[in-house]
Amino acid sequence: MAITISRRGPPPLPLLSLLSLLLPLPAGAVDWLVKPSLRLRESYTDNALRAPPGQAQSDFITEIAPAIALIGTGPRLRVHLDYRWHKYLSGQRADTNSHELHASADAELVKDWFFIDADASVSRRNISPFGPQLIAELPDTDNSSTVRTTGISPYLRHRFRGLATAELRYTRNTVDSGGALLSVHSDEMELLLSGEPRGNGWTWNASHDVRRTQDSKLAPVRMQRSSAGLRYPFSSKWSATASGGMEKEGYLSNTGKAPTGRFWSLGGVWTPSPRTSVAFSTGKRFFGTTYSLDANLLQRHTNWQLNYSENITTMPTQFSRLGDRDAGQLLDQLWRGIFPNARDRRLRIDAFLRYANSLGPERGAINYFSHRYFLQKQLRLTMARATAKSTMIAGISAVDRTAQTASGIDSGLLPGVEFGSEDRTRQIGANVGWSWQAGARTTVNANAGYAGVRSLSAPRRDNNITVTAGYSRVLRPNMTATIDVRHTRHASNRGGDYRENGVSATLTMQF
Repeated sequence: MAITISRRGPPPLPLLSLLSLLLPLPAGAVDWLVKPSLRLRESYTDNALRAPPGQAQSDFITEIAPAIALIGTGPRLRVHLDYRWHKYLSGQRADTNSHELHASADAELVKDWFFIDADASVSRRNISPFGPQLIAELPDTDNSSTVRTTGISPYLRHRFRGLATAELRYTRNTVDSGGALLSVHSDEMELLLSGEPRGNGWTWNASHDVRRTQDSKLAPVRMQRSSAGLRYPFSSKWSATASGGMEKEGYLSNTGKAPTGRFWSLGGVWTPSPRTSVAFSTGKRFFGTTYSLDANLLQRHTNWQLNYSENITTMPTQFSRLGDRDAGQLLDQLWRGIFPNARDRRLRIDAFLRYANSLGPERGAINYFSHRYFLQKQLRLTMARATAKSTMIAGISAVDRTAQTASGIDSGLLPGVEFGSEDRTRQIGANVGWSWQAGARTTVNANAGYAGVRSLSAPRRDNNITVTAGYSRVLRPNMTATIDVRHTRHASNRGGDYRENGVSATLTMQF
């Protein structure tokens, strides 16, 4: 049973209530949907510790997972929270528990002037891309830890008619593992200017960005970047783009190239229809020639995204990105006609993505613990298909990461991994999740995932494969039973291979 509340003021949660004391919420009625639930799951695995062949030990694992989903919608406020607590009772290991949180909020505090965005997450993450990887139904391994991220970003934005839209934004991000492994925070101030269309529709933009990052293991790093850009339309379908500026990343590079200098790019935008767009560019930065691509195609039942990017990044920055945002947006666009109610659509998207990702390898690149700066080149293709009875999300990704700073700082993070093996890595990943409503009360689910990571600086290569299938039946309006089977395989040319098979029975109750 969903609990729907329409009122003025903060939602009935301590964290958001505290936020409401610090920042006045916008006036106007806000509808709150509060949906608590409880999941009870009994699992059997033939390799609880993910041990090599001949050393596997079977185990029964009981999971108790109370959860709450909260959605707040109003004319000037949106809140989305999905929280779950997991308690694992195992015969092979000590009992453990973990938290899982995905939360975001945005508000317009002063109409047309003052806004604020906020997000937070708690999730289990792999410490290294090599070795045993996470399986949602099993307790953590020595190669995993909990990562907590928070972000808050108040900003001023206003349109000056006939001139430009100006935005001044402050952002505070934190990434913490709850121990000595990883603790990073950053403060960023950014000024954005977007010019009003001129003449035949050409526009301009400018920005200045300053960020200070403090890593518990490193000296503070200050990044500064200034840029200006133009967009000139040749026709209703084609536009040319150009940009240039100066940047200074601030870290101490070990590549022989100072992370500072001028940059430029030239490109174009093709929009043959309101449902199709392709933006591409090439240019120069201090690390060499760069390329980018962002293509979108929306059909009646299918949505496609193709992206390629090259940038300097860190693993804490990757952790701070909201997981599955792209997949969620694709499904949201497709399901608007099927599920017109935005809150119901959001809950369905959350449920589908949670199940699709619960057992397979991470969607996209495996992010891991590191204090280093990397040049990341990433290609990603994502497809979502949704009808009234079936839903499918599929993705393929390729990620190349080249370290820009010395590897010694990470030696304490990865004691079991060969020194320097993460100087350059290449990952190939593929993931597909499918759900079919076989009847009014029954659903069939299937998922498959592959994640391969190769060190180009050391002779190591690991592969991970997971295949799952499940059957769900609604026993009562607020009670669902599910049976899942799983096969997991890990192989490495450095040993530590294992295979794991599991079966689980789950009872989910909503209140």
